[in-house]
Amino acid sequence: MDFFSIKDAFDILIVALLLFYLYRLMKESGAINIFYGVMAFIAVWAVASPMLEMRLTGTILDKFMNIGLLVLVILFQDQLKRFLVDLGSHKRWRFLRRLFSHKNEVIDNDTHQWIMAIVRACMSLSKSKTGALIVIQQDLPLENYENTGDKIDSAINSRLIENIFFKNSPLHDGALIIANSRIKAAGCILPVSHDTSIPRSLGLRHRSALGISQATDAIAVVVSEETGTISIAHKGDLRMRLSTTDLEQRLNAIISHNA
Repeated sequence: MDFFSIKDAFDILIVALLLFYLYRLMKESGAINIFYGVMAFIAVWAVASPMLEMRLTGTILDKFMNIGLLVLVILFQDQLKRFLVDLGSHKRWRFLRRLFSHKNEVIDNDTHQWIMAIVRACMSLSKSKTGALIVIQQDLPLENYENTGDKIDSAINSRLIENIFFKNSPLHDGALIIANSRIKAAGCILPVSHDTSIPRSLGLRHRSALGISQATDAIAVVVSEETGTISIAHKGDLRMRLSTTDLEQRLNAIISHNA
C-alpha cells in the first residue's frame, strides 16, 4: 500500500502554485472566464476518461486534449510570454538577495528625476484638460508597440511630454512609451481592453491603458481629456481620480518594488 509522502505533498504544492499564478495572470488579462472554461473541460475529461473509463466520450475528449495545448499557446501567446518573462526575471527572485543584504529598495536619483518629470507633465496636462496616455516599460519589452508610432529616443522632460500631447500635435491621440529612462516613441497604438467591468463613461485612452496593463507588466498613466482627472493602470488594475501626490507615490512604489 502506497503512503502519502513528502514528495507527493511537494508535487501537489507545485501544481497548486502554478494554477494560482495562472489564475491571477488570467484575471489580470481579463480572460478569467476562459480559464474557468479550460478548468471545467479538464475536470470533465478527468472524470470521463481516467476515472469512469467512458470509451466514446473519453476518446473524443482525448483528441481535444492532444491539440488543446497548441490551441492554448496560440490563444494566450502574450500571456504565456509575460508568464515566462516574469518567472525568469531576476526580480522574481529578489528575496534571495535580501538574505545577504539589508538595504532597503530605494529609487536612485536619476529615476526619481524622470518620475517627477512625468508627474509635473501630468499636473500641467490635467489643469488644461489635455488628454494623455503615458506607458512605462517594466520587464516585458514594448518594441512591438513602439513600432506602431514615431520613434523619438529622447531624455524624459516634462515640457517635451506636454508638447507631444498638445491638442494640435499629430502625436496627441497616441500613446507615449518610456523605456530604460528614455522616451522611446509617441503616437503608439495599444491593445484595447474589452473588460465588461470598465465603466462605459471611460474612453479609448482608459481602455487602452487597461489593455496594455493586461497584456504586459507596464505601467500606464492616463489624463482624461473630458475631466482632467489622472488615472493609473498596472497589472489589470485601474486606479482613477488620483492627485499628483498619489500618482508620484504609486509610481515610486511600483518602480521601486520592481527595481
